[in-house]
Amino acid sequence: MQNQKQVNQPPRGTLSRRGFLGAAGGAAAFVFLPRHLVGGAAGLSPNSKLNIAGIGVGGQGASDLDQVSSENIVALCDVDSDRAANTFKKFPNAKRYKDFREMLDKEKNIDAVVVATPDHVHAIATMTAIKMGKHVYCEKPLTRTVSEARAIARAAREAGVATQMGNQGMAFEGNRLINEWLADGCLGPVREVHVWSDRPTHRGKMPLWWA
Repeated sequence: MQNQKQVNQPPRGTLSRRGFLGAAGGAAAFVFLPRHLVGGAAGLSPNSKLNIAGIGVGGQGASDLDQVSSENIVALCDVDSDRAANTFKKFPNAKRYKDFREMLDKEKNIDAVVVATPDHVHAIATMTAIKMGKHVYCEKPLTRTVSEARAIARAAREAGVATQMGNQGMAFEGNRLINEWLADGCLGPVREVHVWSDRPTHRGKMPLWWA
């Protein structure tokens, strides 16, 4: 595999989708590159931290932020202060907001946002952040409609930002490698795939296959 060509490599000096956010295991786990590669000032140490904001920080949002707690959590937004109370307490230095539009407008130092609001706000918050040049990790479902998803994809390409949707169970490194092998063609034509699933669990582990 040493001669395997690289697939979908970004232009030099830009941040790849894989470099910014990667999910592993049952919860989101993010991988970050140096801040100067994601819009920060040049010349910073490779160990410089990203400034991250959370939009919807109770429940799944709290879990997502835990995965990036080694970075700078600079701002938190949630309409329900009671539900977000534990997250507010965990990051006491982060500024608090109820309106993500106000947060993004005021906090000019934000590099990336984690969106984990109720579903109907995902597309709105994601699009707003992208248009302001912020990298985005958004929980599933990303949008309500196909047209919204296409609009967000176009906006991300135009803004040159990294994005990822929180399909944690399908974002393992092994899954990404398989996609790269298929795209590369090194496996040859794939005629049959065998898949095992333990869901629904009450029916036990059942092998599934498609030919």
